[in-house]
Amino acid sequence: MSSPADQFPPIASYGFLSDCHTAALVSFSGSVEWLCCPRFDSPSTFAALLDRGAGHMSLRPKGVIVPISRRYSPGTLVIETTWVTDTGWAIVKDALTIADWVPPRGDQENRRGRPDTEHESDHSLLRTITCIDGTVEMEMECLPRFAYGAEGAKWSGGELGEAKATGPDGAEILLTSDIDLEIADGAARGRVTLHEDQHAFCALTWSDGGLGGPRSAPEALERIDSTEEFWREWLRDGNFPDHPWRIHLQRSALVLKGLTYTPTGAIVAAATTSLPETPGGERNWDYRFSWIRDSTFSLWALHTLGFDHEARDFIRFIVDVCKDNPDLQIMYGIGHERELEEKTLDHLSGYGGAQPVRIGNGAFDQRQNDVWGSLLDSIYVHEKALRGKGDKADRELIRYQVEAAIDAWPQPDQGIWESRGEPKHYVSSKLMIWVAVDRGARLARWVPEEERGERWHALAEEWQAKADEIKAEILERGVRDGVFRQHYDTDALDASLLLIPLFRFLRPEDPRVRDTVNAIAENLTAHGLVCRYKVEETDDGLQGREGTFLICSFWLVSALSEIGERRRARELCERLLEAAGWLDLYAEELDAESGRHLGNFPQAFTHLALINAVSHVIADERRGKDGATAVFTEMGGVREDA
Repeated sequence: MSSPADQFPPIASYGFLSDCHTAALVSFSGSVEWLCCPRFDSPSTFAALLDRGAGHMSLRPKGVIVPISRRYSPGTLVIETTWVTDTGWAIVKDALTIADWVPPRGDQENRRGRPDTEHESDHSLLRTITCIDGTVEMEMECLPRFAYGAEGAKWSGGELGEAKATGPDGAEILLTSDIDLEIADGAARGRVTLHEDQHAFCALTWSDGGLGGPRSAPEALERIDSTEEFWREWLRDGNFPDHPWRIHLQRSALVLKGLTYTPTGAIVAAATTSLPETPGGERNWDYRFSWIRDSTFSLWALHTLGFDHEARDFIRFIVDVCKDNPDLQIMYGIGHERELEEKTLDHLSGYGGAQPVRIGNGAFDQRQNDVWGSLLDSIYVHEKALRGKGDKADRELIRYQVEAAIDAWPQPDQGIWESRGEPKHYVSSKLMIWVAVDRGARLARWVPEEERGERWHALAEEWQAKADEIKAEILERGVRDGVFRQHYDTDALDASLLLIPLFRFLRPEDPRVRDTVNAIAENLTAHGLVCRYKVEETDDGLQGREGTFLICSFWLVSALSEIGERRRARELCERLLEAAGWLDLYAEELDAESGRHLGNFPQAFTHLALINAVSHVIADERRGKDGATAVFTEMGGVREDA
């Protein structure tokens, strides 16, 4: 008898689609099993990802459930699936389409936060079919279940290949197709037989403000072409090394762009909610929000790869939420929302039976003292990359946040991993407070001479002295036997300590850095992959085990590179790149024994850490080949050779 987990495709087998407003996940069997519209964090229309009866849209040949091949159309987020039957071959292309775009009435306010492109979302999921050989009979089924699977659809129409599905609160989707439709049992179904060089399509649209769905196969193919052109044009603006691992950097860049909410520039942590960190367990969280913690890694990755427009958009989002209310939260909604109340959806079975299924995130109002370091380092990285100096309002924001970090320094918190146990004096949190004050001092010294006056000179000196004091405390209370520990009152290790050389708290050659990196590599790993911490040694307020954290393993690659262990860094990086999902995507965790991906998907933080790690290894190779030495820089390690 099969288990609940056997009914769900592997997490890593899903394909990711995006139009920079929302996302869809497509299974290898041709079923769209996750779609929230119109935004990443909207209630779902398809949620078979979390319950097999919670809605889907399938498209595949009659009697066939396994394609012969599946890939991204090169340089895009358009999925190309090839099907073979006894009678012929067909290619299905799936996209959340992006069309040529002109601002309505020239209203520049509508471009707030928008990347500098001439494209805009169609608010449409488009699926095209092309028969490339013989004859293929294709079947389509669209079964929406609104409000996270709670409500079925009321259909109207169905004639001439057009039908409308209506859900609660007026939610609507429009299905257009050149396939004859039949409406029954809450679903729209269709069947078409195609011969060589014939085409068909089906499209879902959810906004009256866009172009609507295509009305013919040629128009549908044009929209696919336009979407592919958008992604390739965007990718051409990046700076990628001529290296075999370039493809991994490009795919990670596309994921980060795809997880960006264009209207505000926010980057969501992942496209999904409640994919379990522990199979069948309770570690199931909603990640469709934007974490301040991710900001410094995001800014470094975007600037490193040459995507300065996206970096400007994201820093604008971060600064705007801080200006609206300077008292920082650890995360925000993608439209600047502050209240992210956590709820459970008890009517859903959960992926593989993992319950509860959660929406919202109760950690939004936790005390996490690393938030100030992430913010200040983001501003510092951004200004350094663009050689900018910020305006007066930004400098006042900097002053407020540095002083808030200093006030928080003596306080315990929940730490980088959002523990739901008792607050502790986590070393990584103290490290990030040091980062906040250190970067604040540097930014104060960057204030133009004509504006600096005695005030900013005094602040720079005061903050630098305070940063030195914080560093001294960390070195006194956070180190045991030459190794940094999880918090002041334990001997336990924590993978977040790998950030110490990356944030330049100490130089990489310091024995305490080397010994900490090696201790984590030897004692906080499972089959060579890094765990966040040992569950039995950490009061995280939860039950059950968890997988190894992919971001931590990529951090170890970067840290090994920093301390000069280039061979070990490359070998681990190779292993991690080989562990990618079926379409070169990563979830949050990896079961070290089975290689199974766990947690929400695709995970921005993992792809950010991949960019950092791969950049380190490539820089190591260049130094070894050319005899060059690395420039010592803040956050992210090696950025260029000297």
